[in-house]
Amino acid sequence: MNSAKKSPIGTTAKTGTICPESGVWKVTSTPSTTAPIAKGNRMPPYKGKGVIWKLIRYA
Repeated sequence: MNSAKKSPIGTTAKTGTICPESGVWKVTSTPSTTAPIAKGNRMPPYKGKGVIWKLIRYA
């Protein structure tokens, strides 16, 4: 049995923090974009700015 619990869809993470869950992440502000980001990677900036990313789909 896998005891590792996934972060729920809708989890948010700021640019520069460690990605809590592998999946497709979406910028919450406008303009927006989506990006596949792997767990353990640093959350990237978007258009040179710090943004809030929201998990929309598991990888």
